[in-house]
Amino acid sequence: MRESLRRPRLLLIAPFGSYRTAPFLAAASARAEVVLVSEGTANVVSSGLPGLRLPLDDLDACEHAVRKEMDRGGVFQAILGLDDWGTEVAGALAPRLGLAANPPQALAIARRKDRARAVLQAAGVPVPWHRVLALDGALPALTDLPYPLVLKPVALSGSRGVMRADDEPGLRAAIARLCTILGRDERAVWNRALVERFVPGFEIALEGLLTGGILRTLAIFDKPEPLDGPFFEETYYITPSRLDAATRETVREVVERGARAYGLREGPIHAECRLNAEGVWVIEIAARTIGGLCGRLLRFGTGLSLEDLVVRHALGEEVAVGARAGAAGVLMIPIPGLGILKRVEGLMAADRVPGVVEVVIDAREGQELVPLPEGASYLGFVFAEGPDPAMVYKALKTAHGHLRFVLAPVWRPTLMPAGEAATDATTTATAMPRA
Repeated sequence: MRESLRRPRLLLIAPFGSYRTAPFLAAASARAEVVLVSEGTANVVSSGLPGLRLPLDDLDACEHAVRKEMDRGGVFQAILGLDDWGTEVAGALAPRLGLAANPPQALAIARRKDRARAVLQAAGVPVPWHRVLALDGALPALTDLPYPLVLKPVALSGSRGVMRADDEPGLRAAIARLCTILGRDERAVWNRALVERFVPGFEIALEGLLTGGILRTLAIFDKPEPLDGPFFEETYYITPSRLDAATRETVREVVERGARAYGLREGPIHAECRLNAEGVWVIEIAARTIGGLCGRLLRFGTGLSLEDLVVRHALGEEVAVGARAGAAGVLMIPIPGLGILKRVEGLMAADRVPGVVEVVIDAREGQELVPLPEGASYLGFVFAEGPDPAMVYKALKTAHGHLRFVLAPVWRPTLMPAGEAATDATTTATAMPRA
């Protein structure tokens, strides 16, 4: 086959168990020859998909294996990481392989909340008051801090380990709980935490695509449920946003400034912001797409998915974006308590709610469920579409009200303080959102 007729080759770095792997693999396979990279003894590669199983924390070994693959099948035109860790690995490997990518330092900043806060503050991007706490020694005095505060691990995602504290005793209890969480995660940064002023207001998420440092907004999601703590579990995402055009542009400009401060120039951006009378506050800017299955909400142009756009951009193709008609939303079903899932009730009733497109339950019977702040997953997702955001939100709320999750207790020392776990073998937890 002549070189001009060959499909481009794409190196896709995917963690085991990521929701993003399947849609990105489908999108990439439609445009390129894909080599999937994962790690560990149980991962997406060893589960039957072709690719490379590599120690992603050993860049020399990764480079050696990828070069052998290049000798076998030809050079790669692009490299793409799917989650925070995979994106950072892709950025570190890219210059070794002669591939274009965001600078490794920029991706490292995006993955670390403490470094990100310092960089954003230095660039004049609005961020809350914050302080880094060392966890490997005696804690400093915590009395003269601007409570209420939010305690965060510096390198976990999905709201894991994030807790609100309204006073010094509450903060000390949260720190002790966070240290236990970090001690169970071999990749966690265990000796540092971020504490920052709680920002009241309306929270939104922006999904965007950087091209040459210019941020194009793909979607802005409203989060209609208040996120005031004590934990910060994501539930409802609704698009299009109810924000006016001028405010949406302000959000885009602030996020673009933040991405530029990191040093990011290309690829997907997922940002979380809070809006109040003082303006737009950056909570997080990540160099990846939205988590979970939420990317299903987005369709562009002639039916392109979010993953299609990101893959085409990585391959250097022109990407046209058109607004979707109507509104769409997703409920990330929260875990109601610690326990073993016995069964899910109300699925048919939830699925029949007008506007509901699909109900996806990822948890399986017999699976141990761990809620935030210790947990790192959702029970599943409910998707809805409609003519306007209010109707979509109503459909999701109604469907959620039909769902009941029957849990059995976990008969061992719990992961969380007493009182937050299921207490008997027939406990039924209705998965209603926290107020």
